[in-house]
Amino acid sequence: MPRPSDAQERARELDARFGTMAAADLVAVAAEVVFPGRLALMTSFGAESAVLLDLVAKVDRALPVLFADTRRLFPQTLAYRDALVDHLGLTEVRTVSPTAADEAAEDPLGALFAVDPDRCCDLRKVRPMAAATKPFDAWITGRKRFQGATRAALAVFDAEGSHIRVNPLAAWTSSDVLAYLATAGLPRHTLVAQGYRSIGCQPCTTPVAEGEDERAGRWRGTAKTECGLHVAPLGSRASGAL
Repeated sequence: MPRPSDAQERARELDARFGTMAAADLVAVAAEVVFPGRLALMTSFGAESAVLLDLVAKVDRALPVLFADTRRLFPQTLAYRDALVDHLGLTEVRTVSPTAADEAAEDPLGALFAVDPDRCCDLRKVRPMAAATKPFDAWITGRKRFQGATRAALAVFDAEGSHIRVNPLAAWTSSDVLAYLATAGLPRHTLVAQGYRSIGCQPCTTPVAEGEDERAGRWRGTAKTECGLHVAPLGSRASGAL
């Protein structure tokens, strides 16, 4: 397996070579040239997920799509997933969830989110996704620089432990996203109309007021800003069977 330092160097090389490409071209190059057969898309089927899913579907509808179902999602998110999968013709959506045994051992009352949200994210999203990404060399994310201070310096290619993350929408603005959704005629998550601009688990997501950062509704009232998927290397996390 490549060392983290090797992945960092490769990410820098890939960013220098392909980092200015248009998002659609970048997805095609990543899937067909750089990581053929070894690339996946990581998605939450959230407020803006349709853009990247559409770009991927135009290249390869059978590209593996890893969907983090934490079992704490809004029912509207699950309905949106089904609608988008049907609309785009995606054929390889893999649901990634915590095991029943891990849930029973670590969150028997189903209230871990209120006691320790970091542990809850680790149980329900980070460790399951760490296991799901093991077969791949790289994965695509929908992260964007405008989404907050923690993402402001995001590169198009960056290292994730010994793996590579591809961020085709890194330089996109909120206006770019809205324009693409409208032009492509993509269905929207129904919660967007209710003020939800970043949609995660139901207990930890609230609507966003005008003028707030779009991720202000995630873990509101706490210092937490990320679920953990994009912080510590996934390969370093313990994981059970999916």
